[in-house]
Amino acid sequence: MNIFRNRLELFYLYFQIIFIMLLARLIYESFSFAGNSLRANKLRTFLSLLGITIGIFAIISVFTVIDSLEGYIRNSLNSLGSNMIYVQKWPWTPPEGESEYPWWKYLNRPVPQIEETEEIARRSRTTEDAAFLFGFGATVQFENSKAENTEIMASSYELFDTWNLEIEKGRYFTESESQTGAALAVLGTELVEKLFEGRDPIGNEIKIQGHRLLVIGSYKKQGSDMFGTSMDKRIHIPVNYAASMVDFRNRDRGQTINIKAKQTVSRDEFVAEIEGIMRSLRRLRPMEENNFAINEVSAISNQFDAFFAVFNVAGSIIGGFSILVGGFGIANIMFVSVKERTRIIGIQKSLGAKKYFILLQFIFESVILSLLGGITGLLLIFAGTSIFNAIADMNISLSLGNIILGIMISGIIGVVSGFMPALIASRLDPVEAINTV
Repeated sequence: MNIFRNRLELFYLYFQIIFIMLLARLIYESFSFAGNSLRANKLRTFLSLLGITIGIFAIISVFTVIDSLEGYIRNSLNSLGSNMIYVQKWPWTPPEGESEYPWWKYLNRPVPQIEETEEIARRSRTTEDAAFLFGFGATVQFENSKAENTEIMASSYELFDTWNLEIEKGRYFTESESQTGAALAVLGTELVEKLFEGRDPIGNEIKIQGHRLLVIGSYKKQGSDMFGTSMDKRIHIPVNYAASMVDFRNRDRGQTINIKAKQTVSRDEFVAEIEGIMRSLRRLRPMEENNFAINEVSAISNQFDAFFAVFNVAGSIIGGFSILVGGFGIANIMFVSVKERTRIIGIQKSLGAKKYFILLQFIFESVILSLLGGITGLLLIFAGTSIFNAIADMNISLSLGNIILGIMISGIIGVVSGFMPALIASRLDPVEAINTV
């Protein structure tokens, strides 16, 4: 019994090997015939490639731009922090259920104050850190170097931990220096390069509106984002020193209370507690509306989700039409190819070529054309993204997923476009085909 089973297994293995060898030979011969045909008709091959190249370039470039833009926005949102809220005068989005932004309701609201930040930190049980910050523009000077319209970021001591900032050289303010309003500054990397031109900034003095500040540190380079959390182009000073430079109690300068939640608390509990504390500090009656805004990353994220869903559909439709045109172009070329090679097909069939061999021969030719066009389109996109990245701040990259998608679409278009011409070729009568003029 065991001998019979072993022989049966050997026979099955031998059959598999023979089948794989025959299939490999069939594919090789079909590809060989297809390749010879493409080389013999270079102009036709080029025109076919052009159509599918434009199609793949159109659809994958749209997806690449959308994916890169979405990634850029998501990274910017992540920099704001999913466990943080921002108490401000102005809300980031219209009220829930409304499409219009009623700015006139917010115009006369009071701006957040540093004392409110301190009270939130003292009263709240769900808060890990709370920082007060605002910004204003000014010209910064070091010796003969100037940086005009530089954003000066003034904040309380806690911003360093709230934003997870990192020092590259020197140090950050101490808590006592921040509270007493010491004339100190920490610079972003781009300002260090612009003002000091390769020199060490630590220990030097800069001038801002006639005020002299000692540079004690510089931040690590973060790169730009769309929400302005990067410190690369900013100068960071203690908020209590900024009081001697600008009026931030009565004028709107984007004052913000940035509050970071403890990891163990829920979002609803965190927001509800902060809202209750703020209403208490502002002495609002139960039926009165909030005269402050509690902004969250999720409000923007939800709007972007809907935006990118629509954008992806629109991109698919636009790219789909381009692919359709390229597919029709390949199908048309394949019909011409079948007509030109009718006599050759008849000779092949008379010599014993099977229908599936003729079928595969033309399908492979169509697939090769489509794949070559698709790969050319992907190479053009890669070249375009490389040029764009060299001249722009935003990074656009051709992802592996989009490369695979482009190749898959090319292969599918090749099969679909070549199937009908290949089927017609495989059904030709050998005698009639040989006698075709």
